[in-house]
Amino acid sequence: MFGFSLLVISSLIVISVIIIMTIAAAEQQTSHAQVKQSLSKPMLQEFAVPSGSRPHDVAPAPDGTVWYTAQGSGELGRLEPSTGKIHSIALGQGSAPHGVIIGPDGAPWVTDGGLNAIVRVDPVTEKVRLFPLPQNSSYANLNTATFDHRGVIWFTGQSGIYGRLDPAVGELKVFKASGGPGPYGITTTPNGDVYYASLAGSYIARIDLTTGNATVLDPPTPDQGARRIWADSHGRLWVSEWNAGKLALYDPAIKDWREWKLPGNNTMPYAVYVDEKDMVWLSDFGVNALVRFDPTKEKFEVFHLPSALSNVRQILGRPGEIWGAESGADKLVVIRTGAL
Repeated sequence: MFGFSLLVISSLIVISVIIIMTIAAAEQQTSHAQVKQSLSKPMLQEFAVPSGSRPHDVAPAPDGTVWYTAQGSGELGRLEPSTGKIHSIALGQGSAPHGVIIGPDGAPWVTDGGLNAIVRVDPVTEKVRLFPLPQNSSYANLNTATFDHRGVIWFTGQSGIYGRLDPAVGELKVFKASGGPGPYGITTTPNGDVYYASLAGSYIARIDLTTGNATVLDPPTPDQGARRIWADSHGRLWVSEWNAGKLALYDPAIKDWREWKLPGNNTMPYAVYVDEKDMVWLSDFGVNALVRFDPTKEKFEVFHLPSALSNVRQILGRPGEIWGAESGADKLVVIRTGAL
């Protein structure tokens, strides 16, 4: 009887051990499944757009969609990232859209060099509204735009102008840029100041929002080719120096400049953008990559792009995502920063 009891107890112990091991294995499989699910979205992903689109600029919207300018086809495109579906909206005969941003009204606003006009597209009705430059204005080669804190849109034209449009009343005014041709990138700081960068002029400038006059600020490197500009959360200005292969920083609070050479040979920084964590992102034509710069550590990290000669001309983002337009590959690209 005693031996039989020991046998029963031993059997129960074995069964208990088996049950515990089974539960542990199941929990481990569940854990692996959760990890795989969390990594299901790739860190870097490309989306093909119609052939010949030549996407120039990109603007992710709060609703999860992504707008882009199809400069080659004269259209504004809309990507649904969850499905990869593309919808195109024709902007008009002769259109050659360059920049696109999402306005405070939730609509995409376009700088259209072909139409020599600022263009608003209603995201619901898809109605296209043009705000042409004054009739006495010559071809401006419109580039990029930004809204100030009053709801006025400021824009650049590489032929040598910058300007403003008050959508509330439809008033548009153009100003001649210092030194002539060159105005390209433009940005609004957290306190509402507006600055633009001049590629041909190799300077940045602060615009007086009341008079429209611009004060020129020269980076330390001559003829550096200040192409695009973006403000961080502290109001500091980050500049992509196309000719010099450098990233520049201007701090208006202390009126101080700093510069960093991008890693690699033949670096050609084109776009610049600062994300919600104040990380600085650039596109580098020379090494076909997106590049992240950590201002605290003063270190670069390079993310090579899968498509050859992608030529990302502009970067914009939303929390957790960095988007670029691959004009040379007819694709859009996203880096999901949560996976880094």
